[in-house]
Amino acid sequence: METVTRFAPSPTGPLHLGHAFAALTAARLADPGRFLLRIEDIDQSRCRPEYEAMIAEDLHWLGLDWPLPVMRQSERLSAYQAALDRLAALALTYPCQCRRADIRSALSAPQESVIGPDGPVYPGTCRHRSMAETGPEDAIRLNAAAAFAHLGADEIAFEDENIAPGMPHRLTAEDFISGVGDVVLARRGMGTSYHLSVVVDDAAQGITLVTRGKDLLDSTWIHVLLQKLLQLPTPRYHHHRLIRDASGKRLAKRDDARALRLYRAEGATPEDIRRMLGL
Repeated sequence: METVTRFAPSPTGPLHLGHAFAALTAARLADPGRFLLRIEDIDQSRCRPEYEAMIAEDLHWLGLDWPLPVMRQSERLSAYQAALDRLAALALTYPCQCRRADIRSALSAPQESVIGPDGPVYPGTCRHRSMAETGPEDAIRLNAAAAFAHLGADEIAFEDENIAPGMPHRLTAEDFISGVGDVVLARRGMGTSYHLSVVVDDAAQGITLVTRGKDLLDSTWIHVLLQKLLQLPTPRYHHHRLIRDASGKRLAKRDDARALRLYRAEGATPEDIRRMLGL
């Protein structure tokens, strides 16, 4: 089967060395298959067209190319709504009106909060609500316990080609419910979330190998569960190392001193960038 990978940045700032490593890794592992670019722009309050143009310019400078047109999440809200409707029809979702402060307050006593991929594991305050009660200020959450009961499964699994290759990673339903919890599938004002949109889009683009940083390893459990619920294929995964600064801190978009455009302005070549990244 042809290998299809993707690089899916959000246009909220300039690309830095970490993005370059992620994009070059995805392209390398796709060869001789297909490397795709996807723009994850569901957060329209932070995304800017000038950053999207900068992304394409930087990637072309690195020597990368991809088929057109590019998929943009802002143009796929109907696909995400269809996935939400399907999960709601299975009675696996509920509306949530809790704010971060409400969650912190609910978790302050008596139990110690557990930190999952999206922060403190949600305590289930709104789990009793039905979708018929959904209001404009509600987020939509997945009922994790109901999801596993629907599947009739006591665990989920995926394969990673970089971390313990050949040995499936497994997580029990009990550990998912206690350590990941009822994740948000649609955020207020967005109509979707990273977790839902990435699963729907990977399936729509026929992605066979998902490449991304090790910091997203725990999020993969959410994606595998959603794939099972939506009857979508589970791709192979490759969680690669992260690019860090001299102090060991992971690079972020605010690290403009390591933005590719600044390296370019100082005369660096794509080969220089590859050497800096150990490629």
